[in-house]
Amino acid sequence: MNPLNVVCVGAGYFARYHVEAWKRIPDVHIVGICDEDLQKAQKLAAEFDVEKTYNSIDKVYDDVDFDILDIITPPSSHYALCTQAADRGKHIVCQKPLTPDFDKSQELVQRMNDSNVRFMVHENFRFQPWYRKIRSLIEEKAIGDDIFSISHRMRTGDGWSERAYLDRQPYFREMPRLLVYETAIHFIDVFRFLAGDIISVFAKLRRLNRDIKGEDCGLILFDFENGCQGVFDGNRYNESPSSNPRYTFGEMLIEGSGGSIRLHSDGSIFQKKLGAEEVEIEYWHDDVNFASDCVYFTQEHFIECLRYGRDFETNGNEYLRNLQVQEAVYVSAREGIVVEP
Repeated sequence: MNPLNVVCVGAGYFARYHVEAWKRIPDVHIVGICDEDLQKAQKLAAEFDVEKTYNSIDKVYDDVDFDILDIITPPSSHYALCTQAADRGKHIVCQKPLTPDFDKSQELVQRMNDSNVRFMVHENFRFQPWYRKIRSLIEEKAIGDDIFSISHRMRTGDGWSERAYLDRQPYFREMPRLLVYETAIHFIDVFRFLAGDIISVFAKLRRLNRDIKGEDCGLILFDFENGCQGVFDGNRYNESPSSNPRYTFGEMLIEGSGGSIRLHSDGSIFQKKLGAEEVEIEYWHDDVNFASDCVYFTQEHFIECLRYGRDFETNGNEYLRNLQVQEAVYVSAREGIVVEP
């Protein structure tokens, strides 16, 4: 099998998870790391034994041959990086948020559709092992033929201090949209992955930390096409009692016509059939890389689909549906009404 060469652009906080995962995927080689801050690129490259570093994407194209551009930069840079890569015939995996606004994201996806390259959004939460296991339980009708409700409660506890976000992702403080745009979008995708398409939303959003610009707290209600209802109850301000609140990012409950499934913050899953005792479901999960190695599984999915011509689960067209739901959430919160995406 021919090896695939990857260049990672962006060497910030989350980039090390990407780089570490790429290093473990067979027949994939990182041939360069690029960041406007060359020292950051050099530090990351030294940690993972990557030979070449750059402070300009133009220098990358001039110097090295590669197949895949992995974009791990802030969203304002994504459109230019993606279109430049597509024009040069490079396949693309791009972190979310996709672009700063929906119209630009729609334009970007159309550009990718019109190109001759493969494009996937690096939406990794659905690749966390607990959600893959819960999806399989739902498909096996472990809790009945009908799913009644799905709810998730999230408290990350990283947004309450005067220095909130400064040590890891300081740009969070200046984002006019935060909780939904940066975090709850993951759960919009997970909810759709588990329960199907969303047909309406009602949202209440608030800002608890007055030192930041965007919302950091929200309660969002979802109606699904199949009759299921959903609740996302999250904030980045208050703390979770979990030893690692960023492992599962909270707890989930799914109820159906035949029982329920509970996800705990430690990754354990419990199933209760109606009229029976609750039992723990055995499956693999571990504190590897980020959130039980979901970055690895996302990138492994990208490579497998690229090699065998399969559709990406989070291709551009599919991800636009998530963004339509996201926009409906913001409209609902602003106008105080139920909104259909």
